[in-house]
Amino acid sequence: MTQLRVIIIGAGNQGRKRAEVAGTDVAGIVDPHVATADFKQIEEVSTDLFDAALVCTPDEPKANIIRYLLDHGKHVLVEKPMLFNTPEDYAELAALASAKNVVCYTAYNHRFEPHFVAMRDYLASGTMGKPYLCRIFYGNGTARDVRNSQWRDQGAGVLPDLGSHMLDTIDFWFGCLPEKFSLVMANRFENRAPDHVNFFAQGRLAFELEATMVSWRNHFTCDIYGENGSAHIESLCKWGPSTFIQRTRVLPSGRPTEVSKTLIQPDPTWSMEYQHFKALCQRGHFDNLLHDATIQKHLNHLSAQIG
Repeated sequence: MTQLRVIIIGAGNQGRKRAEVAGTDVAGIVDPHVATADFKQIEEVSTDLFDAALVCTPDEPKANIIRYLLDHGKHVLVEKPMLFNTPEDYAELAALASAKNVVCYTAYNHRFEPHFVAMRDYLASGTMGKPYLCRIFYGNGTARDVRNSQWRDQGAGVLPDLGSHMLDTIDFWFGCLPEKFSLVMANRFENRAPDHVNFFAQGRLAFELEATMVSWRNHFTCDIYGENGSAHIESLCKWGPSTFIQRTRVLPSGRPTEVSKTLIQPDPTWSMEYQHFKALCQRGHFDNLLHDATIQKHLNHLSAQIG
């Protein structure tokens, strides 16, 4: 599309990444805590200056900021997770986005990870047959960064931070989420809030999920097992090399045949997601707020189990 004029709200780590990707589309930076920002509050920005906003703030002010932007007919990309108080909050913003014919898009950039797309397509092909088990590990070494933050080391900690990505990934791959997840454990190894959690869902397709901030070498793994074989991801592009492996079962037993593809490249997801957002803006109204409401329902249920 023609140039989309955007403002960045929140000049932290995520905001800097978004600004780098948006490049010359950026019409201004809003942040009350950064001296070099162009504006302190969104209300200071003339609505004639921009078409869309990339919201990269802490969770607490998101709802009011998004409501203001949608009410003024501006497209919105907001960093996950979108954690509101009630399902009605999501419905209200969805209705507002529809009435104003604008986009309200919650960003889950891992959907643009090449091997995540390959996994989705492989599952959709039916080659694996009926999947039985999906096991995901997502770990980084950010415990100290989070503990030193003024606002991040609180609440359910790593659960909404990395757990929201994992829940979104399950939906991306399988087209839905299980009815219920149960907590196995939540540890506070270094932080006030949980920095390591395990949770699971039982059923014909079972899930075992682990998210942690105390994995000193950042890493991601996924193993999906089915009646005809299995599929595996080792690492993300940003932590590469990243490998996607397909294994075909040998009956009655034996070493499976294997096909693998390894990528060594920079992280493509931020740029691809921004281009996706621009395309959505060109088409008109879109929102994924009901998806956010479902993710929050699961996070709330798991958080209540942490105690």
